[in-house]
Amino acid sequence: MPRRRGFLAPLALGATALALTMVATTLAGNPGTAGTAAQAGTVAVADVGTLAATAGCGRAPGLGSGTHTIQSGGKSRSYILRVPDNYQQNNPYRLIFGFHWWGGTATDVATGQTVQRDVWSYYGLQRLANNSAIFVAPQGISNGWANAGGEDVTFVDDMIRQIEQALCVETTQRFAVGFSYGGAMSYALACARPTVFRAVAVYGAPRELSGCSGGTQPIAYFGAHGISDNIATGRALRDRFVRNNGCTAQNPPEPAQGSLTHRTTTYSGCRSGYPVTWAAFDGGHIAAPQDGAPGDSGSRTWLPGETWNFFTQFGGSTPPPGNGGIPTGWARITNVATGLGLDSGGTVPTQSMLKQWTYNGNTNLHWQLVDSGGGFYRLVNRTNGMVADSWGDASNGATAVQAPWNGHVNQQWRLNSLGNDRYQIINRGTGTALDSGGDSTVGSRVKLWAPDGSANLQWSIAAI
Repeated sequence: MPRRRGFLAPLALGATALALTMVATTLAGNPGTAGTAAQAGTVAVADVGTLAATAGCGRAPGLGSGTHTIQSGGKSRSYILRVPDNYQQNNPYRLIFGFHWWGGTATDVATGQTVQRDVWSYYGLQRLANNSAIFVAPQGISNGWANAGGEDVTFVDDMIRQIEQALCVETTQRFAVGFSYGGAMSYALACARPTVFRAVAVYGAPRELSGCSGGTQPIAYFGAHGISDNIATGRALRDRFVRNNGCTAQNPPEPAQGSLTHRTTTYSGCRSGYPVTWAAFDGGHIAAPQDGAPGDSGSRTWLPGETWNFFTQFGGSTPPPGNGGIPTGWARITNVATGLGLDSGGTVPTQSMLKQWTYNGNTNLHWQLVDSGGGFYRLVNRTNGMVADSWGDASNGATAVQAPWNGHVNQQWRLNSLGNDRYQIINRGTGTALDSGGDSTVGSRVKLWAPDGSANLQWSIAAI
């Protein structure tokens, strides 16, 4: 297989209690949504397993960011570790493994250098985690994951043991993600370690290259595959866990060739806590697909946001560090790039666009962030009582709208704290974030865009 650019899926966390009982509900997109919305169906999501404090909790960190070596199966193996900058020894963190593709390296995953350095670190998920997860980029033998005799699964076991002896990890929040050969390795862990990992994300895996020892138990599964990339293999891998997880069998919609779009489906009927999500895109064997253009794009790809949402639906018992302090009453939401406020426009029809306006005290610019459970909020306008809504359109540049509250995931938003009361406001249904587009014209529309580090996607939230 030729060398390809990498893709991974780390995530953020944060939890201090030693019991988890959170349940969230994933609903279909709004009626009449674009094709990228999730298909109809309800998936109950609950944390699985018992949270236990690892030996590293409550102690000074025994490992730091950088390359580490370990003896595994009689061989010297290595991995790159990324510990949060503001690591807190009493806070259990998510632990996210990112596996490189064939011919790739741990350095490629850790730096993101093959697509867009730093922006693409750990398949674009490190920036979304915002110092709330521990990331691991293991190095494969001969830059692959043949997993001969199960040696790579044993390597993962050994890394977990070493890391959790040294750092504070939430044991119900271990994840694996990878592209191509790395996707096959994540799949092997889904088969062999379904009670160790909470969920996996498998991108463009050509087939069971790393094997599938076991493969009969359920695990939360996210699959992404290009329609021009022998997609039948991705469907076959996915369908094992559609069956294992008790989901209702179906043929999810996939985009047409030449459409340069993607279609995401959340399966219905799955066993509680074991969802399956499938994202098909118009493209080939690439790791960072974007809507509207061919090829990889670290800053425009929709895939990290959707993977992030899939992983964080199992969130911990407390929010990630820095995500507290959200006003409980009325607040104004101001874009960092333009200085303009989020505006409903007043008494308007359903699906009217959200705009930007100079803050003038008008209640059109007053919003209440109401906790909807699972770490998500609905943004309720003071004038018309409607809520911010993506309308299920996950394409970059889509218009953010408003509608009466109906509980759909398209109306639920996660606040990714960037510090100093600044946030990315990310839609649960699409994985895209509220975006000013940098347009400082009063009355300009608010858009949706795949989360990146630009000020256009940053908003300050201040109590009124």
